Amino acid sequence: MGHEHPVPGQESGSSVLETLVPALAALVCALTYLCLAHRARRRNPVRGWTHWRTASFLTGLTLLATALLPPVAPYAHADFRGHMVQHLLIGMYAPLALVLGAPVTLLLRTLPAARARRLTAVVHSHPARLVAHPAVALLLSTGSLAVLYFTPLYNAATAHPAGHWLLHLHFLLSGCLFAYVIAGVDPAPARPGVRTRLVWLGVAIAAHAVVSQLMYGGFWTDIHAPIPEVQGGAEIMYYGGDIAELLLAAALVATWRPQPRTRPSPDASPARDAAPA
Repeated sequence: MGHEHPVPGQESGSSVLETLVPALAALVCALTYLCLAHRARRRNPVRGWTHWRTASFLTGLTLLATALLPPVAPYAHADFRGHMVQHLLIGMYAPLALVLGAPVTLLLRTLPAARARRLTAVVHSHPARLVAHPAVALLLSTGSLAVLYFTPLYNAATAHPAGHWLLHLHFLLSGCLFAYVIAGVDPAPARPGVRTRLVWLGVAIAAHAVVSQLMYGGFWTDIHAPIPEVQGGAEIMYYGGDIAELLLAAALVATWRPQPRTRPSPDASPARDAAPA
């Protein structure tokens, strides 16, 4: 810590390309989602597709585009505080909005029956169960921050454009995974109960706070940037992360639905309803 922040070399051509690609990708995703939502409403007018979910998904895409386009993207290249703003947008705020848009459910409602069954089989497969475990999601999202900022990985990744984009991809995918596990509305192979998810969210909040405080104090931090930038980035991580995790907790409570309790039929005899010994 205490060195100048590496600024990746950007020629005018590559700068234009780095602006056009995220903008076009966000536009394509938005148009695809809108077309699928329209198809879902036409296929089943009674069930339809809520405008709230559509607005949530489009908000997520807007946050993602904001992080990847000027003025945030150039600021993130030049200043560690900008990197942290970008990290929060890509890895915490945008994923929550995207996940609440229920893209998997939308696909299941619009795909042909055979493809929908294959997608359901993938969602409930053993690899999906492993990846969707809260411990794995926490390790990939929050646990990876220690590896990123307390080893030379951050400096190596940000020194090359390809490494920077891989970093963005990791933030986005791991953030979506954690938001999906904690407060997702899409079908999940084995989503734990609300209390268990709140515990895992509490662990994530604590781990996030520890990483940001260690970064602010300069303990074990390996970031080639001026100390004021690193401390400013740590503050952004601390307070911005808290807000994002409170929003995630609110989404968990808002999307929670109690399991219906099945009542035994009054005509059922105790012997028939009793569990076998």
